[in-house]
Amino acid sequence: MEEQTNFGKFHDKNYKKLLLIPTILLIFAIGYMFYFYSSTGDFIYKDISLTGGTTITLYDDINLNQLKLDLSGKLEDLNTRSIYDLITQEQKAIIVETKTDSEITRQVLEEYLGYELTSDNSSFEFTGSTLSESFFKQLLVAILIAFIFMALVVFLIFRTFVPSTAVIISAFADIVMTLALVNLIGMKMSSAGIVAFLMLIGYSVDTDILLTTRLLKRSEGSLNKRAFSAFKTGMTMTLTSLLAIIFAFFIAKSFSVVLTQIFSILIIGLGFDILNTWITNVSILKWYLKNEINN
Repeated sequence: MEEQTNFGKFHDKNYKKLLLIPTILLIFAIGYMFYFYSSTGDFIYKDISLTGGTTITLYDDINLNQLKLDLSGKLEDLNTRSIYDLITQEQKAIIVETKTDSEITRQVLEEYLGYELTSDNSSFEFTGSTLSESFFKQLLVAILIAFIFMALVVFLIFRTFVPSTAVIISAFADIVMTLALVNLIGMKMSSAGIVAFLMLIGYSVDTDILLTTRLLKRSEGSLNKRAFSAFKTGMTMTLTSLLAIIFAFFIAKSFSVVLTQIFSILIIGLGFDILNTWITNVSILKWYLKNEINN
């Protein structure tokens, strides 16, 4: 009989107990999402790209905190942020977002700043609430369709219920846990953020498919050896992506809120993917394969 490593012995003894960790987290995430929906009437905090509103870019040296403090009572759901030069970190502009109508917003800002806003010192963009809501629904449908097709492909590849379901559960857990954490930290989701969840589906299943393929379709070596081989390859893939995204996040933070949100969601999602692939999926597959061997 092949001698097991200390970790292999530990995992053989405790893999069912380890499964409790992601299970508890998933139950908490689902419970929190139901609570969040009952409290807010929606599953996410939306920014104006999904609710409709006005976006103004001001090309002037303005005290961001003071502006927000002074105008928060005059403009609905006011949000502000700065744009910096990537090299010098000098403030180049500020962005003001509000649900207030563009004409009223212009009037309030001109009164506050003391000068007329023109195309030379500002830019205005207004999105209607009906268009935003329609776009939001289309994005949700796209995510649902992508998830369904992903599930179908997984079942076609493995043609076995438990391993295929384990992959789908892991991907589902990645999305739900990420969504719960995003809401917990109060991130306002834009259309780019929804697209990031679409990308997360692809990131979620690649290592799960790698793991399932190694354990189900290869016979050389013990179960633990095949799992550890998949772990080394999969973690290399995930950590490479994660480090690249973290680096890009810090670069984009100074000049693009859209990219910053995408990278933030992917970083959170990949963190949960490590948990769900190498604890959830491994434990379910090991449980299934050991039962198959015993039977």
